[in-house]
Amino acid sequence: MDSQTLLRDYAKALDQLSEALKGPAASDVYKAGCIQYFEFTFELAWKTVKRMAQDAGLADCQSPKAALKAAFANGWLDNEELWLDMLSSRNTMAHTYQAADAMEIFGRLPAYAEALRSLLVNLHAVDEK
Repeated sequence: MDSQTLLRDYAKALDQLSEALKGPAASDVYKAGCIQYFEFTFELAWKTVKRMAQDAGLADCQSPKAALKAAFANGWLDNEELWLDMLSSRNTMAHTYQAADAMEIFGRLPAYAEALRSLLVNLHAVDEK
């Protein structure tokens, strides 16, 4: 998939996550839905970084961790620790399910959404060059 399509899809997914987070956290189903939006948005984020790094002739980013390190090295994201935490959260939810973990991750989603938004802004700036 080309970088323009990935950027557009990433922006849409992030808008959906942000919109979902505005609702009242009244049920576990709602919280699980928000976590799913996060997982999907995170996937698009690292795949967009991977494509844009390839397009720029930068490091080979075949894994999410490699893509995040390349993005940090190129100034596309500024809080590597938070992004590695996001990766860990995504992995936790994608590979195992513990209700306590899910509720803890749900509590982090607003900070994650803010970091995802910052990356999107930075990638748009790179794309415009």
